[in-house]
Amino acid sequence: MPISGYKLLARAAEILAERYQRGQKFTSPKLSENFFLDKLSHREQEVFCVLFLDSQHRLIEFKEMFTGTIDGAAVYPREVVKEALRLNAAAVVFGHNHPSGIPEPSLADRKITDRLIEALKLVDIRVLDHLVIGNQSTISFADRGYL
Repeated sequence: MPISGYKLLARAAEILAERYQRGQKFTSPKLSENFFLDKLSHREQEVFCVLFLDSQHRLIEFKEMFTGTIDGAAVYPREVVKEALRLNAAAVVFGHNHPSGIPEPSLADRKITDRLIEALKLVDIRVLDHLVIGNQSTISFADRGYL
């Protein structure tokens, strides 16, 4: 029985993501971009994810926090803060995909990022970046000066 294109892409993303183990250092924006491209570029609904990092920017855990529809996902800052505290994270990198393939951040993307930054700032957790993933490209909030 042949494997569907979606299942093949999902399995390939799993294999690629296995190379990122706990303790992997995220020392450059390019590493984060590649990670999120591997994880999200094939997804058919919007998924909001977080890389939870220690004070040396080593991976503690990657978590898909919220899943939505083809054009949006509800994101709850309270849940992100709870998870960051549970994991004792010192920093985070956010990433979400745009199933349309166009990674241009929306006004809603910018507003929720601002809310997340403010919530995490209260507990001394730094937001290093928020990446929006398209088909094979990304847009970085840090590069754009949004953070």
